[in-house]
Amino acid sequence: MNVIKTAIADVFILEPKVFGDARGFFLESWNAQAFNAAIGHEVAFVQDNHSRSRKGVLRGLHFQRVRPQGKLVRVPIGRVYDVAVDIRPDSPTFGQHVGTELNEDNHRQLWIPPGLAHGFLVLSESADFLYKTTDFYHPASEATLLWNDPALKIDWPLHELSDEPLLTDKDRQGLTLAELLA
Repeated sequence: MNVIKTAIADVFILEPKVFGDARGFFLESWNAQAFNAAIGHEVAFVQDNHSRSRKGVLRGLHFQRVRPQGKLVRVPIGRVYDVAVDIRPDSPTFGQHVGTELNEDNHRQLWIPPGLAHGFLVLSESADFLYKTTDFYHPASEATLLWNDPALKIDWPLHELSDEPLLTDKDRQGLTLAELLA
């Protein structure tokens, strides 16, 4: 697999080797040994999740205050713009983000370590979003960072939508970075 470093030292874009011909393609979507070697330490995943969303849905930026989850995310069907924001107060990249397109053609995966907020915007008519987590969902500690907080300077590709993004009330009322620190 090809490992692409990002502006946040422990966030990686992973490109699997894809073997294709006239019949279709094959790729290895998960290999613990290769993944752990790529990121430089061992990670254990405890849960796999699958969501499907329609065009314009923006989910996030979600995180858990207690039992933060690391996530390995990919999009086998459709296109999304995926974002990870460093919200670890002691991190040298606190408040910075990484954004990349994940889609069915580039087969990329994004590794988001525990302690970051995560979200995505669906750019295709619909998208299937698959992700592995390092801890279980803990609803009592779930929180949301405001997706459009000007302090984050996330350049969401809203120009690809014909309308405003579709958000839940929870995502519309997320915390700003300043409120998160308070």
